[in-house]
Amino acid sequence: MQQRHHPLLSASLGTQREIISYHFGENCPRQVYIQAALHGDELPGVAVAWYLKQKFSELEAAGHLLAQVTLVPVANPLALGQHWHGSHLGRFDVHSGQDFNRRFPALGPSLVTQLSSVLTQDITQNRQLIRDAIQHYFDAHQPVTELESQRHTLMRMACQADLMIDMHCDWEAIPHLYTTPQAWPDIEPLARYLGSAVQLVAEVSGGEPFDEACCEPWQHLQRTLGDRFPLPQGLKPVTLELRGVRDVSHSQAQQDAEAIINALIRGGYIAGTAAELPPLIHPAMPLAACEYIATPHSGVILHRRDIGEWIKPGEVVADILDPLTDQLTPLQAEHGGLLYARHWMRFATTGMLVTRLAGTDAIREGNLLVP
Repeated sequence: MQQRHHPLLSASLGTQREIISYHFGENCPRQVYIQAALHGDELPGVAVAWYLKQKFSELEAAGHLLAQVTLVPVANPLALGQHWHGSHLGRFDVHSGQDFNRRFPALGPSLVTQLSSVLTQDITQNRQLIRDAIQHYFDAHQPVTELESQRHTLMRMACQADLMIDMHCDWEAIPHLYTTPQAWPDIEPLARYLGSAVQLVAEVSGGEPFDEACCEPWQHLQRTLGDRFPLPQGLKPVTLELRGVRDVSHSQAQQDAEAIINALIRGGYIAGTAAELPPLIHPAMPLAACEYIATPHSGVILHRRDIGEWIKPGEVVADILDPLTDQLTPLQAEHGGLLYARHWMRFATTGMLVTRLAGTDAIREGNLLVP
């Protein structure tokens, strides 16, 4: 195992931060990148990453790694330090107001210009040429803010991988994940081992999140140059939502780490025999089929249905109580679906997103992610 330190640009005097990464299986041709806590207050993945670090060390010592593995247990030191009177503000950058998992750069158009004259008819050689071009992109593009520096550092490590796992969590939720249609067949075993109940699939979800930005160079090259050159499938991304913010424990972290290891064995990244593949709880659903239910006025949230329940069209999932006017407003599902996530707050401001349902038929377009 190698530990590497990646200093970030300092936003102010005396505030130097860094990202620390751990590297295993350096001489292997395939690459896996895993990170946790891109939203700094989402901690289940941090505990999972710690258990993975121990497991990867053991596997490396035993000679069982068949891929280079890069592990970043704390992907966002900026967010990890944002606290206001005891409340952790981990989703948005306090300086810019930007979501930490949005606005990652698109490399594809720049890579086409660089690679169109040098790619060959050898797919293995082309994979390395693409990886070299990605490295050159980050060498040539220098960030100018601390936030850009963090994005730059994470993407430099992740974009060259064959598989990228980004570990998040929701407010209150059952385990679920996000991936692309191209990657889903390879991600399905991981969904099974994790017991993921909702698999949300989209080609483009909007907002330039980390997972899509990491696979964008490969997909863009495939679309623009794939008819001229044999190109590798490229990076397969998955964002894991490891239940809710309070679902942090030794037992759960060990279980999730073991699920990831089994999926990596089955995917050929680790030598060995994987555990028997569990059944898939629910098939993949389009992200565009999700129904987001917000409150029309402020008040106390009184939930009527729990996460993990199927909701029919017209059913009430919660009430919003205004005790001053005696107004009790039911929040009804228009389309219905599996209640996979809801806000952990019990007081709603006007327009606040309260509940999310995963349906089967597309009902939305444009930006599909939670704002």
